[in-house]
Amino acid sequence: MSQEAHYLKGQLLLDSGQLRGSYFQRTVILLCEHNAEGAMGLVLNRPSGKQLGEMVAVDMPAAFQDHPLYLGGPVELAAFSFLHTDLYLPDANVIANLSVGHSLEALAELGGSESPRQQVKMFAGYAGWSAGQLESEMERDAWLTYPANLDLVFHADPENLWRTVLRQKGWKYRILADMPEDVSLN
Repeated sequence: MSQEAHYLKGQLLLDSGQLRGSYFQRTVILLCEHNAEGAMGLVLNRPSGKQLGEMVAVDMPAAFQDHPLYLGGPVELAAFSFLHTDLYLPDANVIANLSVGHSLEALAELGGSESPRQQVKMFAGYAGWSAGQLESEMERDAWLTYPANLDLVFHADPENLWRTVLRQKGWKYRILADMPEDVSLN
Protein backbone atom coordinates (compact mmCIF):
# COMPACT_ATOMS: atom_id res chain seq x y z
CA MET A 1 0.00 0.00 0.00
CA SER A 2 1.24 3.50 -0.74
CA GLN A 3 2.64 5.89 1.86
CA GLU A 4 -0.75 7.57 2.13
CA ALA A 5 -3.35 5.02 3.16
CA HIS A 6 -6.62 4.92 1.23
CA TYR A 7 -9.25 3.48 3.50
CA LEU A 8 -12.71 2.62 2.25
CA LYS A 9 -14.91 2.98 5.34
CA GLY A 10 -18.35 4.16 4.24
CA GLN A 11 -17.97 2.76 0.73
CA LEU A 12 -19.87 -0.06 -0.89
CA LEU A 13 -17.88 -3.00 -2.25
CA LEU A 14 -19.44 -4.77 -5.22
CA ASP A 15 -18.44 -8.07 -6.77
CA SER A 16 -16.67 -7.04 -9.97
CA GLY A 17 -17.81 -10.22 -11.71
CA GLN A 18 -14.68 -12.13 -10.66
CA LEU A 19 -16.17 -13.75 -7.57
CA ARG A 20 -18.33 -16.32 -9.37
CA GLY A 21 -18.92 -19.42 -7.28
CA SER A 22 -17.85 -17.78 -4.03
CA TYR A 23 -19.90 -16.59 -1.08
CA PHE A 24 -19.42 -13.05 -2.37
CA GLN A 25 -20.82 -13.56 -5.88
CA ARG A 26 -23.01 -10.53 -6.68
CA THR A 27 -22.79 -9.12 -3.19
CA VAL A 28 -22.91 -5.50 -2.09
CA ILE A 29 -21.00 -4.92 1.14
CA LEU A 30 -21.04 -1.79 3.26
CA LEU A 31 -17.59 -1.27 4.77
CA CYS A 32 -18.19 -0.27 8.38
CA GLU A 33 -14.50 -0.27 9.35
CA HIS A 34 -11.27 -0.14 7.36
CA ASN A 35 -7.85 0.70 8.75
CA ALA A 36 -4.29 -0.65 8.88
CA GLU A 37 -5.44 -3.66 10.93
CA GLY A 38 -8.06 -4.81 8.41
CA ALA A 39 -11.67 -4.25 7.41
CA MET A 40 -15.16 -5.24 8.49
CA GLY A 41 -18.34 -4.97 6.45
CA LEU A 42 -21.91 -6.19 6.16
CA VAL A 43 -23.46 -7.81 3.09
CA LEU A 44 -26.55 -5.72 2.32
CA ASN A 45 -28.20 -7.98 -0.24
CA ARG A 46 -28.28 -11.44 1.30
CA PRO A 47 -31.58 -11.97 3.18
CA SER A 48 -31.55 -15.08 5.39
CA GLY A 49 -35.26 -15.75 4.87
CA LYS A 50 -35.70 -15.52 8.65
CA GLN A 51 -37.00 -12.81 10.92
CA LEU A 52 -35.19 -11.55 13.99
CA GLY A 53 -37.88 -12.94 16.32
CA GLU A 54 -37.33 -16.44 14.90
CA MET A 55 -33.59 -16.36 15.50
CA VAL A 56 -33.10 -14.46 18.75
CA ALA A 57 -34.39 -15.79 22.06
CA VAL A 58 -33.96 -12.44 23.83
CA ASP A 59 -36.95 -10.26 24.66
CA MET A 60 -37.01 -7.74 21.79
CA PRO A 61 -39.38 -4.85 21.21
CA ALA A 62 -42.33 -5.94 19.07
CA ALA A 63 -41.26 -3.40 16.45
CA PHE A 64 -38.20 -5.57 15.65
CA GLN A 65 -39.62 -9.09 15.93
CA ASP A 66 -40.74 -9.19 12.29
CA HIS A 67 -37.68 -7.46 10.82
CA PRO A 68 -35.81 -9.60 8.28
CA LEU A 69 -32.40 -10.89 9.32
CA TYR A 70 -29.64 -10.63 6.71
CA LEU A 71 -26.50 -12.74 6.36
CA GLY A 72 -23.84 -10.09 6.94
CA GLY A 73 -21.03 -12.37 5.81
CA PRO A 74 -19.44 -15.75 6.35
CA VAL A 75 -17.47 -14.80 9.50
CA GLU A 76 -18.94 -15.66 12.91
CA LEU A 77 -22.54 -16.32 11.91
CA ALA A 78 -23.50 -16.09 15.60
CA ALA A 79 -22.24 -12.48 15.70
CA PHE A 80 -25.02 -9.89 15.60
CA SER A 81 -24.83 -6.43 14.03
CA PHE A 82 -27.33 -3.81 12.99
CA LEU A 83 -27.34 -0.63 10.96
CA HIS A 84 -29.63 2.19 11.95
CA THR A 85 -30.50 5.69 10.84
CA ASP A 86 -32.88 8.38 11.94
CA LEU A 87 -33.59 11.98 11.04
CA TYR A 88 -30.36 13.05 12.72
CA LEU A 89 -27.64 10.91 14.32
CA PRO A 90 -24.91 13.21 15.65
CA ASP A 91 -22.71 10.26 16.67
CA ALA A 92 -23.02 8.32 13.39
CA ASN A 93 -20.05 5.98 13.01
CA VAL A 94 -20.21 4.72 9.40
CA ILE A 95 -21.46 7.58 7.19
CA ALA A 96 -23.54 10.66 7.93
CA ASN A 97 -26.69 9.59 9.83
CA LEU A 98 -25.78 5.89 9.77
CA SER A 99 -24.39 3.89 12.66
CA VAL A 100 -23.47 0.27 13.19
CA GLY A 101 -24.10 -1.48 16.50
CA HIS A 102 -23.33 -4.96 17.72
CA SER A 103 -25.41 -5.62 20.81
CA LEU A 104 -28.99 -6.72 21.33
CA GLU A 105 -29.17 -4.35 24.29
CA ALA A 106 -28.39 -1.35 22.07
CA LEU A 107 -30.97 -2.55 19.57
CA ALA A 108 -33.57 -2.90 22.32
CA GLU A 109 -32.92 0.72 23.31
CA LEU A 110 -33.65 1.80 19.74
CA GLY A 111 -36.91 -0.13 19.88
CA GLY A 112 -38.27 2.38 22.38
CA SER A 113 -37.98 5.19 19.84
CA GLU A 114 -41.18 6.57 18.41
CA SER A 115 -39.41 8.11 15.42
CA PRO A 116 -41.17 7.42 12.12
CA ARG A 117 -37.92 8.10 10.25
CA GLN A 118 -35.92 5.43 12.06
CA GLN A 119 -34.73 2.55 9.89
CA VAL A 120 -32.93 -0.56 11.12
CA LYS A 121 -31.33 -3.47 9.25
CA MET A 122 -30.09 -6.53 11.18
CA PHE A 123 -27.36 -9.04 10.38
CA ALA A 124 -25.99 -12.39 11.46
CA GLY A 125 -22.29 -12.69 10.70
CA TYR A 126 -20.04 -10.24 8.90
CA ALA A 127 -17.40 -9.97 6.19
CA GLY A 128 -13.88 -9.48 7.48
CA TRP A 129 -10.41 -8.95 6.06
CA SER A 130 -7.07 -9.11 7.85
CA ALA A 131 -4.41 -6.41 7.43
CA GLY A 132 -3.64 -5.92 3.74
CA GLN A 133 -6.09 -8.59 2.55
CA LEU A 134 -8.71 -6.22 1.15
CA GLU A 135 -6.02 -4.08 -0.46
CA SER A 136 -4.66 -7.19 -2.19
CA GLU A 137 -8.15 -8.10 -3.45
CA MET A 138 -8.62 -4.53 -4.70
CA GLU A 139 -5.31 -4.75 -6.62
CA ARG A 140 -6.62 -7.93 -8.30
CA ASP A 141 -9.80 -6.01 -9.30
CA ALA A 142 -12.06 -8.41 -7.35
CA TRP A 143 -14.11 -5.47 -6.06
CA LEU A 144 -15.65 -2.28 -7.38
CA THR A 145 -16.43 0.61 -5.05
CA TYR A 146 -19.29 3.08 -4.84
CA PRO A 147 -20.09 5.69 -2.18
CA ALA A 148 -22.69 4.41 0.29
CA ASN A 149 -25.87 6.34 0.93
CA LEU A 150 -28.93 5.67 3.04
CA ASP A 151 -31.16 4.87 0.05
CA LEU A 152 -28.83 2.06 -1.02
CA VAL A 153 -28.20 0.71 2.50
CA PHE A 154 -31.97 0.44 3.12
CA HIS A 155 -32.87 -0.37 -0.49
CA ALA A 156 -36.42 -1.68 -0.89
CA ASP A 157 -35.31 -4.51 -3.21
CA PRO A 158 -32.07 -5.89 -1.71
CA GLU A 159 -31.96 -8.88 -4.05
CA ASN A 160 -31.51 -6.47 -7.00
CA LEU A 161 -29.17 -4.09 -5.17
CA TRP A 162 -26.04 -5.30 -6.97
CA ARG A 163 -27.59 -4.53 -10.37
CA THR A 164 -28.97 -1.22 -9.14
CA VAL A 165 -25.60 0.03 -7.91
CA LEU A 166 -23.79 -1.14 -11.05
CA ARG A 167 -26.25 0.79 -13.19
CA GLN A 168 -25.69 3.88 -11.03
CA LYS A 169 -21.93 3.52 -11.59
CA GLY A 170 -22.46 4.27 -15.26
CA TRP A 171 -23.01 2.87 -18.70
CA LYS A 172 -19.83 0.75 -18.85
CA TYR A 173 -21.08 -1.38 -15.92
CA ARG A 174 -24.47 -2.03 -17.49
CA ILE A 175 -23.24 -5.14 -19.34
CA LEU A 176 -22.04 -6.64 -16.06
CA ALA A 177 -25.33 -5.72 -14.36
CA ASP A 178 -27.38 -7.38 -17.10
CA MET A 179 -25.23 -10.51 -17.40
CA PRO A 180 -27.02 -13.70 -16.29
CA GLU A 181 -25.82 -15.21 -13.04
CA ASP A 182 -24.80 -18.37 -14.93
CA VAL A 183 -22.77 -16.99 -17.87
CA SER A 184 -23.11 -20.28 -19.72
CA LEU A 185 -26.77 -19.29 -20.26
CA ASN A 186 -25.70 -16.16 -22.11
